[in-house]
Amino acid sequence: MIRFAPSMRALAVCLAFLAGYVDALGFLSTSGFFVSFMSGNSTRLAVGLTGAHAEAMAAGTLILCFVAGVVLGAVAGAHAGRRHSVAVLLLVSLLLAGAAMASGWPGLWTPGLLALAMGAENAVFEREGEAPLGVTYMTGSLVRVGFGLSGLLTGRRHPGWTGFALLWTGLVAGALAGATLFPMLKQDAMALASVAAFALAGWAWTAGLRISA
Repeated sequence: MIRFAPSMRALAVCLAFLAGYVDALGFLSTSGFFVSFMSGNSTRLAVGLTGAHAEAMAAGTLILCFVAGVVLGAVAGAHAGRRHSVAVLLLVSLLLAGAAMASGWPGLWTPGLLALAMGAENAVFEREGEAPLGVTYMTGSLVRVGFGLSGLLTGRRHPGWTGFALLWTGLVAGALAGATLFPMLKQDAMALASVAAFALAGWAWTAGLRISA
Protein backbone atom coordinates (compact mmCIF):
# COMPACT_ATOMS: atom_id res chain seq x y z
CA MET A 1 0.00 0.00 0.00
CA ILE A 2 2.89 2.38 0.69
CA ARG A 3 3.76 2.41 -3.04
CA PHE A 4 0.45 4.09 -3.85
CA ALA A 5 -0.45 7.75 -3.57
CA PRO A 6 -3.01 8.60 -0.85
CA SER A 7 -5.74 9.05 -3.46
CA MET A 8 -5.09 5.58 -4.85
CA ARG A 9 -5.10 4.07 -1.36
CA ALA A 10 -8.46 5.71 -0.73
CA LEU A 11 -9.77 4.28 -4.01
CA ALA A 12 -8.53 0.83 -3.00
CA VAL A 13 -10.47 0.96 0.29
CA CYS A 14 -13.59 2.10 -1.58
CA LEU A 15 -13.19 -0.79 -4.01
CA ALA A 16 -12.79 -3.24 -1.13
CA PHE A 17 -16.03 -1.87 0.33
CA LEU A 18 -17.75 -2.34 -3.04
CA ALA A 19 -16.40 -5.90 -3.30
CA GLY A 20 -17.66 -6.80 0.15
CA TYR A 21 -21.04 -5.27 -0.63
CA VAL A 22 -21.40 -7.15 -3.92
CA ASP A 23 -20.12 -10.42 -2.45
CA ALA A 24 -22.77 -10.23 0.27
CA LEU A 25 -25.45 -9.70 -2.40
CA GLY A 26 -24.17 -12.69 -4.35
CA PHE A 27 -23.90 -14.87 -1.26
CA LEU A 28 -27.45 -14.12 -0.16
CA SER A 29 -28.98 -14.42 -3.63
CA THR A 30 -27.34 -17.82 -4.30
CA SER A 31 -27.69 -19.32 -0.82
CA GLY A 32 -24.00 -19.61 -0.15
CA PHE A 33 -21.91 -19.05 -3.28
CA PHE A 34 -19.43 -16.22 -3.66
CA VAL A 35 -18.94 -13.74 -6.49
CA SER A 36 -15.61 -12.27 -5.40
CA PHE A 37 -14.09 -14.94 -3.14
CA MET A 38 -12.95 -17.67 -5.51
CA SER A 39 -11.08 -19.69 -2.88
CA GLY A 40 -14.44 -20.39 -1.27
CA ASN A 41 -15.97 -21.35 -4.60
CA SER A 42 -12.99 -23.59 -5.37
CA THR A 43 -13.61 -25.49 -2.15
CA ARG A 44 -17.33 -25.76 -2.98
CA LEU A 45 -16.38 -27.03 -6.45
CA ALA A 46 -14.16 -29.75 -5.00
CA VAL A 47 -16.69 -30.80 -2.36
CA GLY A 48 -19.48 -30.78 -4.93
CA LEU A 49 -17.55 -33.10 -7.21
CA THR A 50 -17.89 -35.81 -4.57
CA GLY A 51 -21.66 -35.92 -5.04
CA ALA A 52 -23.45 -32.58 -5.27
CA HIS A 53 -22.77 -32.08 -8.97
CA ALA A 54 -25.21 -29.17 -9.37
CA GLU A 55 -23.31 -27.23 -6.70
CA ALA A 56 -20.01 -28.09 -8.37
CA MET A 57 -21.37 -26.79 -11.68
CA ALA A 58 -22.52 -23.54 -10.08
CA ALA A 59 -19.19 -22.99 -8.33
CA GLY A 60 -17.23 -23.79 -11.49
CA THR A 61 -19.36 -21.42 -13.55
CA LEU A 62 -18.76 -18.56 -11.12
CA ILE A 63 -15.01 -19.23 -11.14
CA LEU A 64 -14.96 -19.10 -14.94
CA CYS A 65 -17.00 -15.88 -14.92
CA PHE A 66 -14.59 -14.31 -12.44
CA VAL A 67 -11.55 -15.18 -14.56
CA ALA A 68 -13.34 -13.90 -17.67
CA GLY A 69 -14.00 -10.66 -15.81
CA VAL A 70 -10.29 -10.27 -15.07
CA VAL A 71 -9.60 -10.73 -18.78
CA LEU A 72 -12.24 -8.17 -19.77
CA GLY A 73 -10.96 -5.67 -17.22
CA ALA A 74 -7.33 -6.07 -18.29
CA VAL A 75 -8.24 -5.66 -21.98
CA ALA A 76 -10.38 -2.59 -21.27
CA GLY A 77 -7.60 -1.05 -19.21
CA ALA A 78 -4.97 -1.78 -21.86
CA HIS A 79 -7.02 -0.01 -24.53
CA ALA A 80 -7.68 2.99 -22.27
CA GLY A 81 -4.02 3.82 -21.75
CA ARG A 82 -3.56 6.52 -19.12
CA ARG A 83 -7.24 6.33 -18.16
CA HIS A 84 -6.87 2.67 -17.25
CA SER A 85 -8.67 2.88 -13.90
CA VAL A 86 -11.57 4.89 -15.32
CA ALA A 87 -12.20 2.42 -18.14
CA VAL A 88 -12.14 -0.58 -15.82
CA LEU A 89 -14.50 1.06 -13.34
CA LEU A 90 -16.94 1.94 -16.12
CA LEU A 91 -16.87 -1.70 -17.20
CA VAL A 92 -17.54 -2.78 -13.61
CA SER A 93 -20.47 -0.37 -13.43
CA LEU A 94 -21.91 -1.72 -16.69
CA LEU A 95 -21.63 -5.34 -15.54
CA LEU A 96 -23.26 -4.55 -12.21
CA ALA A 97 -26.09 -2.78 -14.02
CA GLY A 98 -26.53 -5.90 -16.14
CA ALA A 99 -26.71 -8.01 -12.99
CA ALA A 100 -29.44 -5.76 -11.60
CA MET A 101 -31.45 -6.02 -14.82
CA ALA A 102 -31.03 -9.81 -14.89
CA SER A 103 -32.26 -10.17 -11.32
CA GLY A 104 -35.04 -12.72 -11.21
CA TRP A 105 -33.93 -14.53 -14.35
CA PRO A 106 -33.51 -18.30 -13.93
CA GLY A 107 -30.06 -19.81 -13.70
CA LEU A 108 -26.80 -18.04 -12.93
CA TRP A 109 -27.26 -14.89 -15.00
CA THR A 110 -27.20 -12.50 -12.07
CA PRO A 111 -24.42 -14.11 -9.98
CA GLY A 112 -22.44 -14.73 -13.16
CA LEU A 113 -22.55 -11.04 -14.06
CA LEU A 114 -21.65 -10.13 -10.48
CA ALA A 115 -18.63 -12.46 -10.68
CA LEU A 116 -17.65 -10.90 -14.02
CA ALA A 117 -17.78 -7.47 -12.39
CA MET A 118 -15.70 -8.54 -9.41
CA GLY A 119 -13.10 -10.14 -11.64
CA ALA A 120 -12.89 -6.95 -13.68
CA GLU A 121 -12.54 -4.87 -10.52
CA ASN A 122 -9.22 -6.56 -9.80
CA ALA A 123 -7.85 -5.04 -13.01
CA VAL A 124 -8.23 -1.48 -11.69
CA PHE A 125 -4.67 -1.61 -10.34
CA GLU A 126 -3.29 -4.00 -12.98
CA ARG A 127 0.26 -3.19 -14.03
CA GLU A 128 2.37 -5.20 -16.48
CA GLY A 129 0.19 -8.27 -16.13
CA GLU A 130 0.09 -8.23 -12.34
CA ALA A 131 -2.31 -6.92 -9.71
CA PRO A 132 -0.12 -5.42 -6.96
CA LEU A 133 -3.18 -4.89 -4.81
CA GLY A 134 -6.10 -7.30 -4.45
CA VAL A 135 -9.36 -5.55 -3.67
CA THR A 136 -11.87 -8.43 -3.76
CA TYR A 137 -9.95 -10.98 -1.67
CA MET A 138 -8.32 -10.35 1.70
CA THR A 139 -6.27 -13.41 2.68
CA GLY A 140 -3.07 -11.75 1.48
CA SER A 141 -3.99 -8.52 3.24
CA LEU A 142 -4.57 -10.36 6.53
CA VAL A 143 -1.17 -12.04 6.13
CA ARG A 144 0.39 -8.57 5.76
CA VAL A 145 -1.45 -7.46 8.90
CA GLY A 146 -0.08 -10.49 10.73
CA PHE A 147 3.46 -9.65 9.64
CA GLY A 148 2.93 -6.07 10.77
CA LEU A 149 1.73 -7.16 14.19
CA SER A 150 4.67 -9.54 14.50
CA GLY A 151 6.95 -6.60 13.83
CA LEU A 152 5.58 -4.86 16.91
CA LEU A 153 6.74 -7.85 18.95
CA THR A 154 10.10 -8.46 17.29
CA GLY A 155 11.16 -4.92 16.46
CA ARG A 156 11.28 -5.69 12.72
CA ARG A 157 9.42 -2.95 10.90
CA HIS A 158 6.82 -3.93 8.28
CA PRO A 159 5.63 -0.64 6.76
CA GLY A 160 2.20 -0.33 5.23
CA TRP A 161 0.42 -3.05 7.19
CA THR A 162 -2.15 -0.63 8.58
CA GLY A 163 -3.24 0.09 5.02
CA PHE A 164 -4.01 -3.59 4.51
CA ALA A 165 -5.97 -3.57 7.76
CA LEU A 166 -8.03 -0.73 6.29
CA LEU A 167 -8.64 -2.78 3.14
CA TRP A 168 -10.00 -5.67 5.22
CA THR A 169 -12.12 -3.29 7.26
CA GLY A 170 -13.52 -1.79 4.07
CA LEU A 171 -14.50 -5.21 2.73
CA VAL A 172 -16.18 -6.24 5.99
CA ALA A 173 -18.04 -2.93 6.19
CA GLY A 174 -19.22 -3.36 2.60
CA ALA A 175 -20.41 -6.90 3.29
CA LEU A 176 -22.33 -5.65 6.31
CA ALA A 177 -23.95 -2.95 4.19
CA GLY A 178 -24.87 -5.45 1.49
CA ALA A 179 -26.33 -7.93 3.98
CA THR A 180 -28.37 -5.13 5.54
CA LEU A 181 -29.73 -3.65 2.31
CA PHE A 182 -30.37 -6.78 0.23
CA PRO A 183 -33.46 -7.99 2.13
CA MET A 184 -35.02 -4.55 1.71
CA LEU A 185 -33.92 -3.54 -1.79
CA LYS A 186 -33.34 -6.83 -3.67
CA GLN A 187 -32.27 -5.98 -7.25
CA ASP A 188 -32.16 -2.28 -6.39
CA ALA A 189 -29.26 -3.11 -4.09
CA MET A 190 -27.36 -4.30 -7.16
CA ALA A 191 -28.30 -1.15 -9.05
CA LEU A 192 -26.88 0.84 -6.15
CA ALA A 193 -23.58 -1.01 -6.57
CA SER A 194 -23.53 -0.02 -10.25
CA VAL A 195 -24.09 3.62 -9.32
CA ALA A 196 -21.25 3.41 -6.78
CA ALA A 197 -18.84 2.00 -9.37
CA PHE A 198 -19.84 4.74 -11.81
CA ALA A 199 -19.23 7.36 -9.12
CA LEU A 200 -15.78 5.90 -8.45
CA ALA A 201 -15.04 6.09 -12.18
CA GLY A 202 -16.04 9.75 -12.12
CA TRP A 203 -13.79 10.37 -9.15
CA ALA A 204 -10.88 8.62 -10.87
CA TRP A 205 -11.47 10.79 -13.96
CA THR A 206 -11.72 14.14 -12.18
CA ALA A 207 -8.83 13.37 -9.84
CA GLY A 208 -6.67 12.14 -12.73
CA LEU A 209 -5.88 8.89 -10.94
CA ARG A 210 -3.39 6.79 -12.89
CA ILE A 211 -1.35 3.68 -12.25
CA SER A 212 2.34 4.50 -12.47
CA ALA A 213 4.91 2.00 -13.73
